[in-house]
Amino acid sequence: MTSLEITYVGGPTALIAIGGLRLLTDPTFDAPGEYPVGARTLVKTAGPALRAEELGPVDAVLLSHDQHPDNLDTSGRGYLQDAPVTLSTASAYERIGAPVRAVRPWESVELARPDGGALRVTAVPAQHGPDGSLPLVGEVTGFVLSGEGLPRVYVSGDNASLDVVREIAGREGPFDVAVLFAGAARTPLVPDAPLTLTSEDAARAAEILGADRVVPLHFEHWGHFTQDGSTLTKAFAEAGLTDRLRLPEPGASVRVP
Repeated sequence: MTSLEITYVGGPTALIAIGGLRLLTDPTFDAPGEYPVGARTLVKTAGPALRAEELGPVDAVLLSHDQHPDNLDTSGRGYLQDAPVTLSTASAYERIGAPVRAVRPWESVELARPDGGALRVTAVPAQHGPDGSLPLVGEVTGFVLSGEGLPRVYVSGDNASLDVVREIAGREGPFDVAVLFAGAARTPLVPDAPLTLTSEDAARAAEILGADRVVPLHFEHWGHFTQDGSTLTKAFAEAGLTDRLRLPEPGASVRVP
């Protein structure tokens, strides 16, 4: 099986190199500052470790959702205009149009690999908060990456539900690598529950998915995250899963397995 390399840009943004292709998750390249979303304001505390132009060309963007500036900011929207294809939700397509391609849950798209094979990208459900929060937070998607001779990879997007994780594991698992958006995000919009995985739930998700390696994203660089790298390290240690966790450093790459 070939290896996978994940370069951490910051927040939810990472470059995934797999099967000779380069995929970018949730482009966010804006500077630190205050970013309004509806009646609320999200505070970005750190800029990207790498600029868009430093990443080089990509083959596709995996956009979990477009309606929140911590997952797609102004610079990120500009970035989409030059990307060959952006896979995202039907809602994102309705709002942005081309270059977004809508992929509904369990729908797959095949991207041609340089070696003549294909990388299959399958959209999977994501629940951005507790049950019933969809009308408040909007539609979100996750992704599964698979192909002959490649590691099977789950990219969660902003999912907070272990029931969703169980459904994905049952239909698409087990996984070699799980890229989990964590941080236990909280905002006044849904004050009583996290909008993304807690550190403890990220460890549980690793077990549910059967993932040999876990690379967290979206656990820092924004003020609405209530947990961080230290809580992830602690939660995985308490679950006896320290050997599975690969906590990325901004600007650095993690090679797995």
